[in-house]
Amino acid sequence: MPVYQLPSTLVFPSPEQADSSGLLAVGGDLSAERLLLAYENGIFPWFNDDQPILWWSPENRMVLYPDEFKQSKSLKQSIRNKQFEFKMDTAFDQVIGYCAKVPRADQDGTWITDEIRSAYANLHQMGFAHSFEIWQNNNLVGGLYGISLGRAFFGESMFSLVSDASKAAFYFLSEFAKKQDFHFVDCQLHTDHLASLGAKEIPRNQFLSELKTALAYPDLNQLWTQL
Repeated sequence: MPVYQLPSTLVFPSPEQADSSGLLAVGGDLSAERLLLAYENGIFPWFNDDQPILWWSPENRMVLYPDEFKQSKSLKQSIRNKQFEFKMDTAFDQVIGYCAKVPRADQDGTWITDEIRSAYANLHQMGFAHSFEIWQNNNLVGGLYGISLGRAFFGESMFSLVSDASKAAFYFLSEFAKKQDFHFVDCQLHTDHLASLGAKEIPRNQFLSELKTALAYPDLNQLWTQL
C-alpha cells in the first residue's frame, strides 16, 4: 500500500489506510493546527532527524485505563515514604529536554528532534501539552509529557534519573486522569515497561471509537499548575 504524501492543506487520510507497520503518511509540518488534527484522528508523528515527518496509526494501540495502573512494590514504598514531590507544568522544557537525551532500555536513540521540541513547546504555551514532573530534593529526577484533548491524554515520552521516577510520573498521571475523569491514556506502541504498568493493546477501530467519545467533552485547555 503506498504511503500518503500530505499536501499543504490540513488533511489526513483515514487511519485505516495505514500500512502493516502503522505508517500512514509522510510530509506536512508540525504546526499546532496539524498536530491537533492528527491527535483528534488517532494519528501521531514519529521520525528521526534524517527522515521526513512520518505520521502513524498502528493497527494495535497501547492504552492505559486509569483504574488499571499497576504499582510495583518498590513504587508503593517510594510513594508511601514520600520520596518524591509531584508537580505539573512547572518545567515542561526541562522534561522534554531530558526525554530527548536520557537513554531508555526499550529505545535506540531519540526521535525527539529540535523540531519536535519546538512544536510541543508551542502546544504547551497554548495549554494543550503538559508535563508531569517528579522532584527530589528540589531536583527534577523524572517525568513525562503529552497532549490533552477532551477526556483523553496522549502520552509522548518519559524519563527517569533515579529508580522508579518515571513510574511515579505515570502513577501521578493515572491519579490525575481518574480525578479529571479522563477515559484513557494513549501510550501509542507496546513496550514491556508500559505493559508492566497496566497498559494494554486494543484494536485500532476500538481506539478510534473510544477516542471519538472522549473528544466529545471540552478540552482542559490551560496550564495545570493550579489543578
